[in-house]
Amino acid sequence: MLDVVIIGAGQAGLTAAYWLKHRGLEPWRDFVVLDRNEGPGGAWRHRWPELTLGKAHGIHDLPGMKLGEPDPNEPAAVVVTRYYGEYEQKFGLPIERPVKVDEVRSFDPGSKAADAASSSAADAASSNPHTAQDRVDYSAPLEVRAGDRVWRTKLVINATGTWTKPFVPYAPGAEQFEGLQLRTVDYWCSDDFTGKHVVVVGGGMSAVQFILMLEKAGATTSWSTRREPDWVEDPFDERWGVAVEERVDARASQGLVPHSVVRNTGIPPWPEYVAARDRGRLVSDGPIDHIEKDAVVFESGKRVDTDVILWATGFRPDLDHLAPLHLREPGGGVKTTDVVKVNRDPRILLVGYGASASTVGATRAGRRAALTAIERLEA
Repeated sequence: MLDVVIIGAGQAGLTAAYWLKHRGLEPWRDFVVLDRNEGPGGAWRHRWPELTLGKAHGIHDLPGMKLGEPDPNEPAAVVVTRYYGEYEQKFGLPIERPVKVDEVRSFDPGSKAADAASSSAADAASSNPHTAQDRVDYSAPLEVRAGDRVWRTKLVINATGTWTKPFVPYAPGAEQFEGLQLRTVDYWCSDDFTGKHVVVVGGGMSAVQFILMLEKAGATTSWSTRREPDWVEDPFDERWGVAVEERVDARASQGLVPHSVVRNTGIPPWPEYVAARDRGRLVSDGPIDHIEKDAVVFESGKRVDTDVILWATGFRPDLDHLAPLHLREPGGGVKTTDVVKVNRDPRILLVGYGASASTVGATRAGRRAALTAIERLEA
């Protein structure tokens, strides 16, 4: 049996793995990291090439190895994929990929599934020197299942983030639209939209960046937001980031569905953004009333002939695989304390959820989850 299984090898997962090893757990014997991607980079490896390092907001250093100063004109996906790959190699982190976790549930020794544990899990258990006497005696270990493979473990650090769960709100008539609809995760190259009219939906910085990239590519755009765009004057520094995280965590600690970090972020008054606003490009037409087969109609009554609708409307936490554990509260969220501790199950630690879904927050939460895991294993 393993001590810890980390699900996800993005920023938070790698940080947690680093601190587990740093505090004495042995890779492969005591803990593993399961990652659904084909290679390193986490969600960053899927970002569009036009998102260069200089335009990316918040690529944070991993513990023990700084990012350095790469070319700001290099695609962020390339930079982060290379950085994470070198990091994994330098610290010998035990990452298995591609592994898509289907579910996490309590081990039931009477079930047939319990007899189907993979040879890798059996090998790990047989080589683990720790005994139940010097570890917390949980009522049952956990099983992490991916296809026909099973890892049995005492604790799970869930670091699956949000990238795989893009959110698209309901809009009347969307199903009859005959043009192209895509989400942030589907976006790749602005040149694909040259000469087209694109309605960009969403009030975050991704929507702002899409509008500016599309403009440079020769597309025309309309911008739809539910509320007036939130232009902020505060400097985008770590102190500001902590304040944003505190607002997000206030909901998670009550068991409510957390608002995204993006929703609490606002749009900074950077020169490129302000100039686009002043020339009328970054001015919202407001909420969508309904969608027709070839147009979008706003609540103001404005009707815009439309080729493409780009839903830059955020993400939801990727927690479906934890459903067998019944972690959600009546408010729809997973109640957490100290950011990472799940109230309903001490065997689960959440990182990249709620306040820790930000770049700064993910690093802090990864460390906190690892140290909490060590404390619980040694109790």
